[in-house]
Amino acid sequence: MNTILEARNLCKYYGEGESLVKAVDNVSLTINAGEFVAVVGKSGSGKSTLLHMLGALDTPTSGSVIIDGKDIAMLSEPQLAKIRRRKIGFVFQAYNLVPSLNIWENIVLPIGLDGRRVDERYVRDIIKTLGLESKVKNLPGTLSGGQQQRAAIARAAAAKPSIILADEPTGNLDTKTGDEVMAMLKLSVKKYGQTLVVITHNEDIAQMADRTLVIEDGRIAE
Repeated sequence: MNTILEARNLCKYYGEGESLVKAVDNVSLTINAGEFVAVVGKSGSGKSTLLHMLGALDTPTSGSVIIDGKDIAMLSEPQLAKIRRRKIGFVFQAYNLVPSLNIWENIVLPIGLDGRRVDERYVRDIIKTLGLESKVKNLPGTLSGGQQQRAAIARAAAAKPSIILADEPTGNLDTKTGDEVMAMLKLSVKKYGQTLVVITHNEDIAQMADRTLVIEDGRIAE
């Protein structure tokens, strides 16, 4: 199996002395290409902090993150931005769609910002896979929560990243819609050969994963 994402002795500490908080405390993990890994833990366990470091959105206090064989600590901010745009797709609990752009424009926006040509056939295939064909000209505000989250997934997948990181992607959705969105996300990732890491406290979502990591007090529980 090809390792695509790795953390080595990863730490993120805030404060000092009596008020030291170890949000992530000496975490090591490897994730293989094509794998679906769920990271579960209670609120405040450090799972979102871990995801942000894995996605190069946050800098560790110590330790290293290796994406596709590259230690990202060695990279400059412009190089990190390039990795975020090309290697990683992000899906957050808040859909983060631009309200003044229609769904098609939202989905292709990151590709344009990266100065790349949109592979229209590929993007239309993703839109079809996620059941959004009839919504491409709509503004986000006219869509349901589930449809907006599917649009956010389409945007994450459209740039052809090798890794998709999702932080509580069904947190704002009811159970039925959340299950549908997760099924769509899993289908999309499988179809395009991507690796999926999902942060969740939902046991049902964890059951869908190939592997589950449990985080307690900033550490991976055995």
